Amino acid sequence: MKDGRIGACLMAEPELVASGVEAMKRAVKIPVTVKCRIGIDDQDPEVALDRLAHSVIASGADALIVHARKAWLSGLSPKENRDIPPLDYERVYRLKASLPNVTVIINGGIAGIAEAMAHLARVDGVMLGRAAYQEPWRLLSVDPDIFGEAAPYASMKDALEAMMPYIERELARGTRLHAISRHFVGAYHAVPGARAFRRYLAEHGVRPGAGADVLRDAIALVEERGPASLAA
Repeated sequence: MKDGRIGACLMAEPELVASGVEAMKRAVKIPVTVKCRIGIDDQDPEVALDRLAHSVIASGADALIVHARKAWLSGLSPKENRDIPPLDYERVYRLKASLPNVTVIINGGIAGIAEAMAHLARVDGVMLGRAAYQEPWRLLSVDPDIFGEAAPYASMKDALEAMMPYIERELARGTRLHAISRHFVGAYHAVPGARAFRRYLAEHGVRPGAGADVLRDAIALVEERGPASLAA
């Protein structure tokens, strides 16, 4: 087994993955999904992906989330494997075409809502990974742009304010504010005060005893715009 690469390694063991899916289906009542690459190392993605997909679907998997890159276990680090192998979205589209009744979700290098909407013409769903983490403000436009529904939060300020009860509960349990607030560095993008927001959190969020008021003070430094102007 290769450190940090257990998921990718299992691409070579579709029967083992299928047995795990079958065991989980027996044990839980929630959906069981499988996330995979299109192949590893010298595997032919046309063969490897179909073999894994058919095995886990036969065992009851409810959906497949496919990162549209190979993983190279020999020669690339886990970090490099997120960027260097070329993306092959067409391979994921072919998988969906061959499994019309199976939920297939695409992942890998998708930077925003406009790109996600283009993929949705060919697959059932889109997973945003680093884009959602690094630039969460993009998610403000998901509901109106994709589902035609009102956004649950009109701004990042509203979304962060909705986090406050959770943050205060965690602080009461002894969690340091920085352990939470360090994940908010991408909350604002290209708006007046975004840099000041990040700097304030970096300087004050790490201090012993820092409370939710630190986050509120950081938010107050930002001049927000609405989701429509952020999602471009």
